[in-house]
Amino acid sequence: MTRTIQLMDTTLRDGEQTQGVSFTPAEKVSIAKALLQSLRVDRIEVASARVSQGEKEAVASINDWARHEGFDGRIEVLGFVDHTKSVDWIVETDGKVINLLTKGSEKHCREQLGKTLAQHTADILQTIGYALEKGLMVNVYLEDWSNGYHDKPAYVYELIDNLRHAGIGHFMLPDTLGVLSPDEVFASLSDMCKRYPELQFDFHPHNDYGLATANVMAAVRAGVNSIHCTINCLGERAGNASLAEVAVVLRDKMNLQLAIDESHIVAISNMVETFSGKRVAANAPIIGADVFTQTAGIHADGDQKGGLYKTKLGPERFSRTRSYALGKMSGKASLKKNLEQLELDLSEADQKKVLERIVKLGDSKQTITTDDLPFIIADVLASKDYQHIKLLNCSITSGLDLESTVSVRLNINGKEHLASGVGNGGFDAFIHAIEKVLAFYDYALPRLADYEVRIPKGGLTSALTECVITWDCGGDIRKTRGVHANQVFAAVLATLRIINMQLHELNAQLS
Repeated sequence: MTRTIQLMDTTLRDGEQTQGVSFTPAEKVSIAKALLQSLRVDRIEVASARVSQGEKEAVASINDWARHEGFDGRIEVLGFVDHTKSVDWIVETDGKVINLLTKGSEKHCREQLGKTLAQHTADILQTIGYALEKGLMVNVYLEDWSNGYHDKPAYVYELIDNLRHAGIGHFMLPDTLGVLSPDEVFASLSDMCKRYPELQFDFHPHNDYGLATANVMAAVRAGVNSIHCTINCLGERAGNASLAEVAVVLRDKMNLQLAIDESHIVAISNMVETFSGKRVAANAPIIGADVFTQTAGIHADGDQKGGLYKTKLGPERFSRTRSYALGKMSGKASLKKNLEQLELDLSEADQKKVLERIVKLGDSKQTITTDDLPFIIADVLASKDYQHIKLLNCSITSGLDLESTVSVRLNINGKEHLASGVGNGGFDAFIHAIEKVLAFYDYALPRLADYEVRIPKGGLTSALTECVITWDCGGDIRKTRGVHANQVFAAVLATLRIINMQLHELNAQLS
């Protein structure tokens, strides 16, 4: 039969030890509900006992909700070896489970507590006895277990021997400082599982070497059936194991059964990202903004011809969609995928023109979004390839409470010109500069009647800018469009377009 692995999420307790992260009571309740009701994790650890009154109120609210929604007994709180204090705190919140923090290494026991193992054991059994008397289920953390097992395994064995018949549900073995490799995890946990086959062991990894997910795989191979993790890899220092990574790796690479509903992983990741203020890297597996975006045109082409670059790790299982980035790496297939998404149909010739513009824009803007695409299409299809005037180079300098300056290098009918201008803003300075050159050709710009700048709906500050300028050409109203990542240069391109249109008409009349 397929093994079932239990996931215990500790975002609200261990994850809150991330530097700068502190969830409000309302945020804790919202995250707890999402973890159990939507994501369907098996257990959640929500707080440390005796931290604050706000923490106590949050735990009480979570327990009240859990009791009414059928999640009683799946809310856990870290407690300390302090006889009655932690237990009473948890009982007052109507809690059902205490995760007792004990010393899993002889060094911690001796140097931090200043006690012998016998003394520490006596204190632990006293607190466990009181917790059981109060009706709590008891799990035990062996803090610093990984170093304790490495430095003096006899201490670990003796501690577990002292506690194995005390009524403990889970013996939770943390790699507290994230020092283990997969081989070390497998060797040590195999020993623990074989030595104590009747006990339920949890593995609690940290990610200091970037090995947390790999270490989880080793722990499961060794026989551990309960794994601790957090949303977005939150946790002290480099964080804990990422729930998203752990879940998909255990399912896809080890064919194990889990209870969680993957379709809610990204939504909960976004919630935790917002509440914690800790941003998820765009390339973070599963949850990153860019991980289901194909950038290279060859990848889009392969997907177009038969899903050649798709894997079992598809976006649909996480309620996401695949996208195809547009930029200097784009190919025809990348553009076609985006046109399909917008339900647009362009001829092969127009697609070629649009792709050329995308690649050119990609040199100044790393990625063109699907929202940018209509601007580019409109710009390309509305333009004529008149090249009477070309902008070879343009430098614009602006400052607060200072006039803007512009230097331009232009080619007009094969002849180069240099000019500079000063104005009230970059565009005004550009107009003054270009007018100096155009005067040699007895050409004057038409009157500007309207000027509109916009970005795509929902666009970011890095979105393409579309500038539409309305010109009064002696009563003949014309509009030209420019598209660029920089709004001033979008206006510059729109201006060059009206000049090219009018110079073309003048040349036609003369000929």
